[in-house]
Amino acid sequence: MSLAVDPRAVESLLAFWADAGVEACYADEPIDRLAEGAALLRARSQPQPVVVAAPPPRPGAFGGIDIGAAAAHARELAAACNDLESLAAAIAAFDGCPLKTQGARQAVFSRGPGDAPVMVIGEGPGAEEDARGEPFVGRAGQLLDRMLKAAGLQERAFITNTVFWRPPGNRTPTPQEQAVCAPFVERAIALIKPKLILLVGGASAKSMLKREEGILSLRGRWFEWRSEDGAIEVPALPSLHPAFLLRQPAAKKKAWQDLLMLAERLDRPERPH
Repeated sequence: MSLAVDPRAVESLLAFWADAGVEACYADEPIDRLAEGAALLRARSQPQPVVVAAPPPRPGAFGGIDIGAAAAHARELAAACNDLESLAAAIAAFDGCPLKTQGARQAVFSRGPGDAPVMVIGEGPGAEEDARGEPFVGRAGQLLDRMLKAAGLQERAFITNTVFWRPPGNRTPTPQEQAVCAPFVERAIALIKPKLILLVGGASAKSMLKREEGILSLRGRWFEWRSEDGAIEVPALPSLHPAFLLRQPAAKKKAWQDLLMLAERLDRPERPH
């Protein structure tokens, strides 16, 4: 006499076992463990092929590119640029960032007035930015524009990123990729001479400020951004990335507080902070 088995009961039992940590079950056919052990011993007795280890990568090498050399070349190119137009051209022609050969359509440098008192620096371009050649033009950028406008900052902000090519799959740019592009970002700051910098997103804040804390710890606090040679210092305020705000709408209040604090310092710089 056969008993009917409820498939739902079987699924429930399997789920219970999985939650309990069971990772194996009985097979349909018996297994000769003695034969398996004998075969394993015979295999161990055979001479093993010699495996030649690959040479370790050169210090500073990443994705086939020497990061130190690429950053030095970027610094030379950036130093030769006396305006934003020549800087944009130098970035577009630069081949030292691995992202350029990983599916990006074009370099995405900036948008906004070149004499803006506020510089907004994000992480990297996404799909919409890659297609249009401008930073922050997708859904996250539209939210950023609305927030800047509400705070009276939209026409007073120059917007760019820490890297200028879209990372594959919109992933976060690596510190190495940011390091290669950093001389161009620094040169843009030198040319624009902003009074304040708004760093949106953890990758931007950590890269620009050279700190390890997460964005939830860094946001809402003033720091000093310094150029590589220490000749330029600009107050910088980390805040939440608008893409994060789209996923976590409740966090918009914190980002709005950051913008209001930045706008107040911009218009009333004599106030202590």
